[in-house]
Amino acid sequence: MVRKVWKFRNKGVKPEAVSSAARQHKIPYIIANVLLNRGIEESDFESFITKSKRGVRNPMSMLDMDKAVKRIKEAVDNKEKIVIYGDYDVDGITSTALVYEFLSALGADVIYYIPDRKDEGYGINIMAVNKLIKKGMNLLITVDCGITAIGEVEFARLQKMDVIITDHHTCKERIPEAAVAVVNPKREEDEYGFDGLAGVGVAFKLVLALAMAYGMNTGECFDRFVDIAAIGTIADVVPLVDENRVIVDKGLKKLSAVQRPGLRALFEVAGVADKKITSSTIAFAAAPRMNAAGRLGTAETSVELLLTKDPEKAKQIAEDLDAENKERQATEMNINREALEMIASDPNAGKKKVIVLAREGWHNGVIGIVASRITEMFYKPCILISLNNGVGKGSGRSIAGFNLFEALSDSEKYLTNFGGHAVAAGLGITENNIKDFTVNINKYADQVLSDDDMIPSVKIDSILGGQSLSLATAKAVSTLEPYGMGNERPVFVIKNAAVQSITTVGADNKHLRLRIEKDGTEVGCIGFGLGEFAQYVYPGDMVHLAFKFDINVYQGNESLQLQIIDIKNDVRKVGNYD
Repeated sequence: MVRKVWKFRNKGVKPEAVSSAARQHKIPYIIANVLLNRGIEESDFESFITKSKRGVRNPMSMLDMDKAVKRIKEAVDNKEKIVIYGDYDVDGITSTALVYEFLSALGADVIYYIPDRKDEGYGINIMAVNKLIKKGMNLLITVDCGITAIGEVEFARLQKMDVIITDHHTCKERIPEAAVAVVNPKREEDEYGFDGLAGVGVAFKLVLALAMAYGMNTGECFDRFVDIAAIGTIADVVPLVDENRVIVDKGLKKLSAVQRPGLRALFEVAGVADKKITSSTIAFAAAPRMNAAGRLGTAETSVELLLTKDPEKAKQIAEDLDAENKERQATEMNINREALEMIASDPNAGKKKVIVLAREGWHNGVIGIVASRITEMFYKPCILISLNNGVGKGSGRSIAGFNLFEALSDSEKYLTNFGGHAVAAGLGITENNIKDFTVNINKYADQVLSDDDMIPSVKIDSILGGQSLSLATAKAVSTLEPYGMGNERPVFVIKNAAVQSITTVGADNKHLRLRIEKDGTEVGCIGFGLGEFAQYVYPGDMVHLAFKFDINVYQGNESLQLQIIDIKNDVRKVGNYD
């Protein structure tokens, strides 16, 4: 079992300060405690809890938004040919559908284009631009891509095609100056105030800005497209704070009464149509199926799913996506098995802080998912590279404390291209450079990662007593939804709990089920993937549990369950946590 360090989110807040905040804002003590320990100011409590649209910024305050709106309005009014150039992941798919639907409603002469993942790769490419120019396109609007496409934008401009960039990826030293506008809240000089938007969040703000320019009701526009914006925001794993929190909260409410035929059909094939739609529902049921089109087929299929008004067509597309997702899962399992075999056969694998693996024929649409699994398994940054006749396309995932974008920047001389974020990135590389790249990125990792950084941690929000193990407490904690990166589900600790019973459940006894007692309160627990603990924990043992609250609903009846994250079963050696 992987050892985990428990780290408390303790900002030095005293109990009397928590009590005062709870009274002042009329919220439960446990909620005030979580918010303060997460560094949220009392002045932000109301907006954090209510998720009011009043917290949404004016889109026109984003740098270059005025230029983008002016040029797009000119193109729409003059019936110029416009193309929305998207990306093949869910963020790009939702961005494309959102902007396309809005411009179509304005009567614009607009099409959309998403590059093929396998043949074209990520972002703008000159062959695609040339093809679109030959189709007579006057204006190209990128969504969720383009911030590094300096040469491609210059080429388009020379061919009399204007380009507007909307993106959210990390900016390099240069941006595409040849573009009419570069709308990206991560631009160093941008004073928008929040740079955590997903690509679809930036596209959403563009649409709201256009609605303002046309004198439309922006509130109605927000409500019309917030469901699509929420899906892309959740899928891209951006921080669910600030505006993202509002977008996801309002979007999930709309998705719970889903109106789009495509999404309704997707929820049905995913088996979640009759369940509460949460950020987890989108992340683990809807998004993988939408992503499957871009990984194995064409991402435009998922755009059609979002846009179609025909229930029969929606049903067929959803079933096709479900089938592609099953194929993706099988492909993923094969690559995962081969990757683990490569790690096992490498005598130096344990010494490397960054795992870099390459193989001919790996599907480059799936390697990112496998990299994520390997990162989770070994708690090491992982980069998998798919080779095709000496040309490699890579996808990487990282851990806390290792900014993958900066690491790739340090190894830029070995790469043909790269881009992404701190925790996820893509790259291009020739096969001849892979060995030197592996050595270099591991040298960089040795400089920035300590041995302690390589131990996974569990962030604990608070220690609770047995009296807090109640359905009422679980419901109070649920007011902190929606959860996601930057606003993770709170994790609590119960100390010195008595194990009443313990067993394993699921295939290969993978999961753990136990019942504990604390201060006269008994409660059932489930530990997904923690079946190994059954070898070390026995009835009668006293344990410390790190857990999340769950509310089970069966035939209309609600019951409390604790979802175990980790167990410390030698309580004599546990007490002071890192």
